[in-house]
Amino acid sequence: MLPNPVQAGFRQFSKVSAMSTVIPAPFPTILPVSESQKGFPVRRVYCVGRNYAAHAVEMGHDPNREAPFFFQKNPDNLDPSGEFPYPPLSSDVHHEVELAVVLKSGKRSIPAASALEHVYGYAVALDMTRRDLQAEAKKAGRPWEAAKAFERSAPIGRIMPAADSGFLDQGRIALSVNGELRQEGDLNQLIWKIPEIIAKLSELFQLGAGDVILTGTPAGVGSVQRGDLMLATIDGLPELTVRVI
Repeated sequence: MLPNPVQAGFRQFSKVSAMSTVIPAPFPTILPVSESQKGFPVRRVYCVGRNYAAHAVEMGHDPNREAPFFFQKNPDNLDPSGEFPYPPLSSDVHHEVELAVVLKSGKRSIPAASALEHVYGYAVALDMTRRDLQAEAKKAGRPWEAAKAFERSAPIGRIMPAADSGFLDQGRIALSVNGELRQEGDLNQLIWKIPEIIAKLSELFQLGAGDVILTGTPAGVGSVQRGDLMLATIDGLPELTVRVI
């Protein structure tokens, strides 16, 4: 009888993963959790594009409910330090305040009706974007990684467990720069709601514990400069203050 290739592959992977490494293993990304001495380990980072109608309009797109689309950042792009180093090769870096949803479990083909069972908690986050590089990539029909997945491109606040916050389906989301309000909206304005996002993502990927989902940004995105102070808030969550350095 021929061996099961999946089982054989798993056994081989297990042997390799138990080996010592030829270079130092990279440190995992661990995010702070509100009122806890324990951290949240990150596995993957997914982002939802154009998930507020007003933001879709300001970016030149149809605000109607189109099928959701996703892109990714790297786990170590998430940064709770409170500092955002202005990246090289760009002169137009934009702020995008977002609700981050973090998962405690996952699988494929999660029904929307049970999606919230997989949520550990929520946090305020920023999807910092090299807008000039993104525009060039869009024009050429190329991927966005250079615009979205650069170092420390996702400042994030402390995670609030869902057991403490409850399900966040409404509440003010806002961002100010140097005390000037730039972005403001409400979580109830999400085109694709959190259970739907999880369900749609799980059709494309096998979701798992440690996954982080950035759910989209309201209108008002704009550029930042070195020295700017950003304050991002979502009702019921620890605020996020980030200095551009």
